[in-house]
Amino acid sequence: MKLEDVNADIADWIENFLSVNNPNLGNRSPCPFARSAILKNSYQVRLGTEAYADMMDISREGLGDLEVVVYAYPRDFYTPEEFADIVDKTNQGFLLPVDLIALDDHPDHPELVNGVCFNQGTYTLALVQSLSDLNTRSKLMAQQGFYDSWPEEYLQDLFKHREDPREVRSD
Repeated sequence: MKLEDVNADIADWIENFLSVNNPNLGNRSPCPFARSAILKNSYQVRLGTEAYADMMDISREGLGDLEVVVYAYPRDFYTPEEFADIVDKTNQGFLLPVDLIALDDHPDHPELVNGVCFNQGTYTLALVQSLSDLNTRSKLMAQQGFYDSWPEEYLQDLFKHREDPREVRSD
């Protein structure tokens, strides 16, 4: 894998999928904030070497001025189960305590919402971002009905280590 190729593939996924309104998602884009990350140049793609070590490193160094760091691994470097387990353990062990969260994306574990496959499809990815920022943005999206038509099972997994933005708080 070459970094320039992976960068181009991720940018293409953001521009031509994550940022594009889809009728199966209530005519909303899969990720309403993805386009702004490109415009602000606030994301970075890194070639991952070993997911556990990569997550430990980012937990120590933080995001700096970035909104998202995308670690890319070859498709078959991990099985979907291995990768999900590593991301789950590193979230609990290193990332959540420092207000970071990694979201996993494995091409062989389709993430389907209303018939729309969210996966990037070429690489195994760990997308690391600020937990508190993600929770804040998710609340805004929930208030606008973003998740209203999404399957409950998918949402339970999506909000596993996060605040469920659909919950009404009375504080």
